[in-house]
Amino acid sequence: MSREILDSRRQVVSAVIRAYPGGRESAAARLGLKLKQFDNHAYENNGHRPLDDGQIALLESDTGTTYLPDYLCSLYGGFYVSLPDVDTLDNVELHQRGLQTSTKRGRVDQFIAQALSDGEIDEQEASEILALHAKHMAARHAEVVATINLHKRGKR
Repeated sequence: MSREILDSRRQVVSAVIRAYPGGRESAAARLGLKLKQFDNHAYENNGHRPLDDGQIALLESDTGTTYLPDYLCSLYGGFYVSLPDVDTLDNVELHQRGLQTSTKRGRVDQFIAQALSDGEIDEQEASEILALHAKHMAARHAEVVATINLHKRGKR
């Protein structure tokens, strides 16, 4: 049940690369870089500047991940919320969002129960619980915004 907690930009870049279909080679090609150039930027080798936010966002748009915004928001004690596409919303999607939100809340509760099995919550478990909780709250917020947008007066 453990999920990866990314606490540095380098970890974010590594996670994006691991998630990218075809790995480093395909990610380098997507950015128009030779593999060695890509590695130097991705891993900040030999004093090279890191990949910029736009490059990471481009790779994440292909993978459907949100590691960078999740990480940046966590630096400020917040969480990233991906807002729904208003043009494609319908009641079926609202139901699906509700199920996803419930599932994420269940993961939080399951992890808390598991962490309490020894009678206390350690620092690693606390970090995990808060990371899962942030995912639940982001899903709930997106669900609420989707409901408002779908049923907003004057939209129909």
